[in-house]
Amino acid sequence: MAFIKINKQNFYHNLNQIALQTGSLDKVAIVLKDNAYGHGLTLMAELAAEFGVKHAVVRKTAEAEQIKTLFESILILGDEVVKDEKYSFTINTLEDMKTAQVGARVELKVDTGMHRNGVAFEELDRALDLVKAQGLNLVGVMTHYRSADELSSELFWQQKNFEKVKEKVKEQGFEDVRFHSHNSASILRMKNFDEDLVRVGIGAYGYNELPHAFDKIDLKPVLSLHAKKVSTRVLKQGARIGYGGTYDAPSEMTVSTYDVGYGDGWRRAAYVTSEKLPILGRVSMDFISLASDKKEVCVMSDAQDAATQFGTISYEVVTALRQEIVKIVV
Repeated sequence: MAFIKINKQNFYHNLNQIALQTGSLDKVAIVLKDNAYGHGLTLMAELAAEFGVKHAVVRKTAEAEQIKTLFESILILGDEVVKDEKYSFTINTLEDMKTAQVGARVELKVDTGMHRNGVAFEELDRALDLVKAQGLNLVGVMTHYRSADELSSELFWQQKNFEKVKEKVKEQGFEDVRFHSHNSASILRMKNFDEDLVRVGIGAYGYNELPHAFDKIDLKPVLSLHAKKVSTRVLKQGARIGYGGTYDAPSEMTVSTYDVGYGDGWRRAAYVTSEKLPILGRVSMDFISLASDKKEVCVMSDAQDAATQFGTISYEVVTALRQEIVKIVV
């Protein structure tokens, strides 16, 4: 069966690079949503906690329940808002507050320009009034940047908008509120960090997708995908491989099938592996064919390289990997 190697040293290197940007590991919140970007929710949570990370971010309460004992706080991005001593819940709309449980710890998301989730700035006064009226515990105020990874000034425009949000929250008398807006791209890009928390996702897993014009912070891929040989055969010249017979052997060659395919979340597309072996013919549900007879091959050691070949981004490559693939820490 295909398997994944998780490089612990690379993971800790990346977390250290982020901590150097924030000035303190205590300000780092590891984003573990969607199976920790394909790396394994509980595994990466345990490794992060072992390194000293105290805060986590997940998508749903069911994820938080699996890692609750490992962190001081867990931010849940989208689920029923209930009272809990460790969980805080993102508030995206005024309606969210009306159904929230009294006493729940909440973090208000404000739309500063991305126009995806969050209350509008014009709704902020009403939102803060509702926090008080509904008896909610406001522990955080947040936003998200739409173009932090692009060579533009939009990041600074949104930052200015968020500064106005901070001022209004403080004017309303809220204290002990943590403010956070930075994701991986913005923390890797900015020279000065003055907020309470950074929500670091893809950067922690080894990918810095900022344009080359920015100073490059060295990150190292944490995940590599490997496959085991299923069978080997020697093909004559002209023999055709796989569904549709789309690959013709140019000469007599040794070809093996390996146990990874789109059933494992691997793309059904042309690709050259990390060992410089092109996939021969079509990817099938459970197999690929390679000109090799090795017992094991490294299919991917860098999701950013794979993403370039596929015409997508590293996020999509790693999050698509099937959750059940066995993971080994090295």
